Amino acid sequence: MERRDFLAGAAITAAPMFLPSSARGANDRISYGLIAAGGRGRYINSVFQKLNAECVALCDVYEPNLEAARKQSPQAKTFVDYNDLLSETMDAVVIASPDHHHAPMLFAALKAKRDVYLEKPLSKSLEESLQIIDGVKRSSQVVQIGMQRRSAESIMKAKQMMDEGLLGQVTLVKPQWHWNVSKELNNSPLPGKLDWDRFTGNAKKRDLEPMRFRNWRYFFDYAGGNMTDQGTHLMDVVQWFMKSGPPLSAVAQGYVAKMKGSEHPDVFSAIFEFPTFMATWTLDYANSFQNGWSITFMGDKGTMILDEFGYTVYTEPWKPSSQPIAHVEAPVPVESHIQNFMDCMRSRQTPNCPPEIAAAAVAGPHLANLAMFGHKQAKLPDGYLRS
Repeated sequence: MERRDFLAGAAITAAPMFLPSSARGANDRISYGLIAAGGRGRYINSVFQKLNAECVALCDVYEPNLEAARKQSPQAKTFVDYNDLLSETMDAVVIASPDHHHAPMLFAALKAKRDVYLEKPLSKSLEESLQIIDGVKRSSQVVQIGMQRRSAESIMKAKQMMDEGLLGQVTLVKPQWHWNVSKELNNSPLPGKLDWDRFTGNAKKRDLEPMRFRNWRYFFDYAGGNMTDQGTHLMDVVQWFMKSGPPLSAVAQGYVAKMKGSEHPDVFSAIFEFPTFMATWTLDYANSFQNGWSITFMGDKGTMILDEFGYTVYTEPWKPSSQPIAHVEAPVPVESHIQNFMDCMRSRQTPNCPPEIAAAAVAGPHLANLAMFGHKQAKLPDGYLRS
């Protein structure tokens, strides 16, 4: 999106009447609309409803998705065009769309004066991140990005241990994610009705290929692959724990091992340069080593291994038989992150993951993609997110 298009789209116009955010009491039930009712969208929808929010509208360009979401929220109105959903009365919108729709949908929601819960990653490019930050600052809306580690108690406790200096000087951080899930992309006909033009949106116009809809994350037109999708989560924790901004530069290499048809690799490794440490980000979707994500912080006094089950800390010198000095088992629930968003809707405070944090988190993965597909080191623009 060009900056002039964004500024034009961000102009405030008349919006439908709804209960002003400042008038919302602690016990008032929050109403929301769901834009994009695929698997992740329906999961997020179920959590909002579990937390006593009311889904009043559903939107998706694929009819089977709408039908499945309607079973969750039978009282909700259904739409194919998200602009029609935004004309309804509601307090907030939840956006779980492909990445190339994030910015246009967010800007439309801000224009309609809706608070927004937006799934990660924040953007499709470094420049788009800045446009989103600018747009949110110009509004009075609460915007939470779906990076739930920011609201997980176990992660916050691990961060406290880091802040106490238990690991000493951390020189290397190793985020990684391994699932043995890669396979050839499915390009067989879709079983239901799809509005392909609305799915395409502002991306390059192409003839329908079902695998581009089913597996949009793995095509350049729509997303940054797992580099930005999973990398956003883990690089955020790296930068949060290390009290750093985004990396100064990145190099990366990857290839398609098993996901035939994908434009993005299913096996890759990136190296990030920070002023006082290095970080590697590795993903292998053809191997189940540790079967999930983990981040290893390596310091001269100790090592912390953080993963989806909790965290473990070892002191130096580390040995294979070493007993940890701390071990906490705790999952990373999305419920606390959504609850934080709803609490901030009522208080009008800044949520745990506003766009500024999400922009810094995805900056490194954006650099890594630029490096990998440009076959060169990619450097962060001078002053980016450092003002």
